[in-house]
Amino acid sequence: MPMIRTHYSTQITPDMNGHSVTICGWAHEIRDLGGITFLVVRDREGLVQVTLFKKTIDKNVLETVRNLSRESVVAVTGNVKKEAKAPNGYELVPTAVTVLGKADSPLPMDTTGKVDADLDTRLDVRFMDLRRPYTQSIFRIRHLILKSIRRFLDREGFVEITTPKVVATATEGGTALFPITYFEREAFLNQSPQLFKQLMMSGGLDRVFEIGPIFRAEEHDTRKHLNEATSIDIEASFLDNEDVMVILENLVSHVYQSVADEGANNLKSLGVELNIPKTPFKRITYDEAIGIARENGEQIEWGDDLTTESEHSIGKTIGEHYFITDWPTKIKPFYAMPYENKPELCRAFDMMHPRMELSSGAQRVHSYELLRSRITEQGLNADGFEFYLKAFRYGMPPHAGWGLGAERLLMTMLGIENIREVVLFPRDRKRLSP
Repeated sequence: MPMIRTHYSTQITPDMNGHSVTICGWAHEIRDLGGITFLVVRDREGLVQVTLFKKTIDKNVLETVRNLSRESVVAVTGNVKKEAKAPNGYELVPTAVTVLGKADSPLPMDTTGKVDADLDTRLDVRFMDLRRPYTQSIFRIRHLILKSIRRFLDREGFVEITTPKVVATATEGGTALFPITYFEREAFLNQSPQLFKQLMMSGGLDRVFEIGPIFRAEEHDTRKHLNEATSIDIEASFLDNEDVMVILENLVSHVYQSVADEGANNLKSLGVELNIPKTPFKRITYDEAIGIARENGEQIEWGDDLTTESEHSIGKTIGEHYFITDWPTKIKPFYAMPYENKPELCRAFDMMHPRMELSSGAQRVHSYELLRSRITEQGLNADGFEFYLKAFRYGMPPHAGWGLGAERLLMTMLGIENIREVVLFPRDRKRLSP
């Protein structure tokens, strides 16, 4: 058996000249030039150049490397040699090379970046696509985003919760649900943690958040929609819509700064230079938003939801992250709080990137009577929401919250065009495997 890895590629420095180390990774490239053979080994952190001089190297080691297939898994033990022309300023002169996992040939796709593959091919062999530094950098940054969100919300006094993903009724009404068989009954995959996080407000947890999957049975086929996505949700008692908007904009700015600080190498691999969004974000009302869209030639009536074209038109005018506030009550969910003096508008908001919507939220209705009537007004059966409504009969504080799409936040941050690139194994109308 080979020695246990002693170092990742980036943990070795030229100052370790002469030291013996063991690296483990994949055979990224093999170049046999006769008198000298180069093996480039790729690990999670980068590349190591392994140099084999024919006159001085052990013949068994040289034969092992010459017979290697690309993308085979190897352990290499050798001595560090300072070399300015090599990756990271050093090369490894091997004393032992062990093949841990042989790769078949030909490969289903190229991992060096020299030969492009279309997105469907990459997703079909995602395990191979992840070996590309470009793809791996996306998911390393995704990790940084979620880590920084948890850090920020913990600092703000939020408690992380986990809500059910199998439910008996629609979260927000409508038909965009995936039905499943649940023993002798029909159940659904949850489209949002909305109702459950509101129950936490009645339970007195005061501030909660969840990062988890949501399921939408919508027959979209666009570059920004998924049928299984990751939602970042908060709910907070004794706060209104403006209060949670401040939390949201500060969170987004914090996430960008954290990624810039902690993910410099991954951003460099992607060719991305982050501009940290400045707070507070600009706020425009729904009326102002459709006014901008109309000025830009979009045909939109008051009370219509914004189309993709309208979002692009408004975003191009604003040019930075912004909020759209004061939405028509009839096009927002039943739990959005109408204004008392103008009930046709509600205390709802969408947080926008110039390219698309990233988040929606609102101050919630906390009156049992008003909530029940709002459910009925939207053509839903209030009896089907009894488990939820019950909590509003026994002391529900005023509260507000939002949901933020993790994938959309990541793709807009990195300037990626297709949302499927930022999901390990995307689920859409056409893709259910792998």
